Parts: sequence; structure tokens; C-alpha cells
Amino acid sequence: MSITIEQAERISEAAKAKAAAIGVAMNIAIVDEGANLKSFHRMDDAWLGSVDISIKKAKTARYFDMATGEIGKLSQPGGPLYNIEHSNGGLISFPGGVLLKQDGKIVGAIGVSGGSVDQDHEVATAGAEAFTNG
Repeated sequence: MSITIEQAERISEAAKAKAAAIGVAMNIAIVDEGANLKSFHRMDDAWLGSVDISIKKAKTARYFDMATGEIGKLSQPGGPLYNIEHSNGGLISFPGGVLLKQDGKIVGAIGVSGGSVDQDHEVATAGAEAFTNG
């Protein structure tokens, strides 16, 4: 099963609406089940440096089938995944990358960057929930 462009756009629209509601310009990346970029939106005035971060958050979540914030907890010094962020051409191990599931199966991920990590996670979650509940 693959995410369609229509689904990716619906996810992005929900994420953009949440970002607008909290007043933060965001970069929003959607990847498919193979971690291939399916959709990307950079809201007006979103940080240029966050383009790469949002894409890497989505890919990181999909590569390891867990939210990036969870990877962050495991990658602290002394943790079982310490230094994992140096693998796979660079990973992101802080919140803002969330899995997309359909019928219990992982079909992709959303990565968001442009605000605080809590804001990024909130916006990514809003996109993921729109997919799950859509």
C-alpha cells in the first residue's frame, strides 16, 4: 500500500492549518513506505535551514518505524542507539517526525520543522491524525 498524492496533500493541508493556528511557519515533508519524498511544502517565511530537517525527520521515522522523539530518547549517551544520528546520511533524533499508518500498517511518515520541537511534533501529529481519521 502506498500513500497517494491526494492523501499526501490532505496530510499537508492539515499540518499547514495547525501550523497557521499556532502562528508558526513550517516545512512539511511526507514520505511513502519506502522513505521516498512524496510531498513537500514550505510555508511562507519558514526557515530555509528547516527544509532538510523536515525531510530527514520524515525519513528517520520511517527508517526505524518510530517517532523521532522516541529515537531521541534511545540515542542519548549510554543509550542503545547512541550516535545513530550519524548513520544513513544523517538522521534527526528529536521530535517532529511521526509515522503514517493505514489499517495498522506503516505506509509512510511526516516530518515537520520550523518551530520548537514541541510545536513541530504537534503539527506533525495533526497531519498524521488527518490521515488516520480521513
